[in-house]
Amino acid sequence: MSIAEAATNGAGVAEEFDFDAIVIGAGVAGLYQLYRLRELGLRVRTFEAASGVGGTWYWNRYPGARFDSESWTYGYSFSKELLDEWDWSEHFSPQPETERYLNFVADKFDLRRDIQFNTVVTAAHYREASRSWEVVLADGTRHSARFLITAIGILSAPTMPNIPGVHSFKGRSCHTHNWPKEGVDFAGKRVGIIGTGATAVQTIQELAKTVGHLTIFQRTPNWCAPLHNGKISKEEMADIRARYPEILALCRETPGCYIHSTDPRSTLETSPEDRVAFWEKRYAEPGFGIWQGNFQDMLHDRAANALASAFIADKIRKRVKDPVIAEKLIPKNHGFGTRRVPLETGYYEVYNQPNVELVDILETPIERITENGIQTSRKEYEFDIIIYATGFDAISGAFDRIDITGVDGVKLKDVWANGPLTYLGVFVEGFPNLLMAMGPHAGLGNYTRTAEYSVEWVTGVIRYAREHGLTQVAATPKGVGEWTDYVLALGQGQLMNEIGSWMTGVNGNVEGKQAPRVMRYSGGHPAYREHCDAVAAAGYPQLALA
Repeated sequence: MSIAEAATNGAGVAEEFDFDAIVIGAGVAGLYQLYRLRELGLRVRTFEAASGVGGTWYWNRYPGARFDSESWTYGYSFSKELLDEWDWSEHFSPQPETERYLNFVADKFDLRRDIQFNTVVTAAHYREASRSWEVVLADGTRHSARFLITAIGILSAPTMPNIPGVHSFKGRSCHTHNWPKEGVDFAGKRVGIIGTGATAVQTIQELAKTVGHLTIFQRTPNWCAPLHNGKISKEEMADIRARYPEILALCRETPGCYIHSTDPRSTLETSPEDRVAFWEKRYAEPGFGIWQGNFQDMLHDRAANALASAFIADKIRKRVKDPVIAEKLIPKNHGFGTRRVPLETGYYEVYNQPNVELVDILETPIERITENGIQTSRKEYEFDIIIYATGFDAISGAFDRIDITGVDGVKLKDVWANGPLTYLGVFVEGFPNLLMAMGPHAGLGNYTRTAEYSVEWVTGVIRYAREHGLTQVAATPKGVGEWTDYVLALGQGQLMNEIGSWMTGVNGNVEGKQAPRVMRYSGGHPAYREHCDAVAAAGYPQLALA
């Protein structure tokens, strides 16, 4: 019997739900969540704000947008047919190809028939009497379901800077997340870009190829490393396909689910000559090896991190001709790898171009946006186009933008005011039947690899509820307290958790999010899976099941 057929409200009157489960989001996690729930025979509806599938890979169409993990490790692994049918054209797939891939997946598994596009979820309210959720859409429409699953992404709530006059500029402007589908012509134009994070790095190196003049406004430089991308021939793709079992097994073994394994040696126990040779090799290799495959102590030992940082700083000095500019591009407030490392192709060489200017806004702050451009404390810069590469209210930000209320009308935003409180990164106390795919405090990393596991674990809980005739799965205070304390303790001593970045939930443009917090499980994904698998095998002892 469908869950939707058997609910009873507080007055003892039978009540039907519109769906057994509602999923918010049709990105990487949401598409797979829909697929798995349909396998259980559930009536599912997915609400998606965009006009198409893809999530991050739908919205982020800015120039240069692409994977920074290997394409063939990022695609879904749940279907051998899918692995056999899809050919990746580059080792690090550009956005248009990734969007095509996710559309291919949606079509292959006929997922669109259960997705409602151009639909913004504004609120979700738990109804205690019927143990169900009511979802409110932007047009006022309401839908009900027993289970509500969020697949809203960790980088899906873009933020604009708190600069006076943002709406006064008479030229063209856009945030990199909300890039126009038709694209933007930069040829010969005067362009200003605010930000030098990962998105900006990819955008800048493309803009510099055609702009008339490019002015880059930098607050905090980031440590970047070469991407070393390349085309994939038919022969190489055939070899990759034959090795998929080996590749995917390696991803399951590494802490971040990448193909790069941490080197077991300690930095300071290695001779200076061997250290440099090792780093040179990693720097010359494609992908995240220099970050994810570095010495095992690089991200928790300050002395080790300082040595690695000095190596990368020297690379920047060699690639940027003007020593003053080079020093401005070398981070001084955080060590290499303590933020997510942007991967680049000729980024530093952009600053050698005569038509590119770097403005350090710590020295000359932006005072306001004007009709003609950007006014700093020193001068006004006139532009045809302004680009805001100003990042996201990450990890918990997308939750904050939906009015989610649980038992007794308590708001999720209030519960998380001082940081996330979760059980396994999936449940929140006081919000029964709400399950988060890739929620805060979960194991993050190579996104599809970790999202597949998250979706499968969430699906397992719902399967267990159906098989045992349960209508409520809820976090307990004990479970949430123990898990949150465990995650916070794991994060201690990790240099990444001391630094303000999107990975620690810091965003200077969002009230209350100026200080770093432990937002992720820091013990590596294999350990996270082991913990979650044990909970499932024991029958979910830390959940209130009814």
